[in-house]
Amino acid sequence: MNVLNSLVNLMAVKINAGDINNMPTDSANVVLANGLNLVYFTAGVVAVIVIILSGYTFATAVYDPAKITKAKNAILYASVGLIVVLAAFIITQFVIGRF
Repeated sequence: MNVLNSLVNLMAVKINAGDINNMPTDSANVVLANGLNLVYFTAGVVAVIVIILSGYTFATAVYDPAKITKAKNAILYASVGLIVVLAAFIITQFVIGRF
């Protein structure tokens, strides 16, 4: 019964809009920059993981030309992807910083 009274008292509390002081006040640029940074971070982590796994595949591909070629291509594509992500990061930081 005591728990029920506590719940009823908790639900009876009224919150006024003026009482909320921790409302987010970020601009659209900040929200966009944070979202893009999350995407860039995720893409960078994925590229690094692909490079590591491809390096392992390359190191363990004993005289198998197909595996060696596949690993080399994966390392190349992940490296190019990492460069593209870095370029996109630099460009968007420049653009968001200007506007």
